[in-house]
Amino acid sequence: MKSNIFKSLTMVIAFMALSIAVNAQKFGYINSAALLSELPEVKAADSEIETYQKQLMSSGEAMVKAFETKYNEYAKQVADGVLSKVQMQEKEGELGLEQQKIQQYEVEVQQKIMKKRDELYQPILDKVKVAIETVGEENGYTMIFDASNGTILHANATDDVMNLVKTKLGM
Repeated sequence: MKSNIFKSLTMVIAFMALSIAVNAQKFGYINSAALLSELPEVKAADSEIETYQKQLMSSGEAMVKAFETKYNEYAKQVADGVLSKVQMQEKEGELGLEQQKIQQYEVEVQQKIMKKRDELYQPILDKVKVAIETVGEENGYTMIFDASNGTILHANATDDVMNLVKTKLGM
């Protein structure tokens, strides 16, 4: 009988300790996409990426114009009947190679833009991460969730740490 009372008392104490531990945890959330959209560094990075992309695209457009000119010349020569079948095959091969170069350049442009984006964004993301971690430590948060990716089903508005992180970033 005494062992049943002792077991019951132990269970009650364990449940009380567990409920105190759960209540002592502090959770927060932030919409990182909204924060990033407001950072001047992100706006500057986006502007630099846009300028870089326009430069790369102008080179690509020049390649396309040169291809179109060569293709139009070829089509005119075919229509005029000035090319033999061998010459037509040679020109088609040349045009095919040029078209492949344009496609390859398009892939390279996308890779270069992604690389540039990573180069410009990584220091910003690192800075934001440090600010969020610091806010979490300074304010006793057990966890801070990112509301921008839909992982929060319910959040108390008082736990939004956006203003604290903005202050930490000097905004």
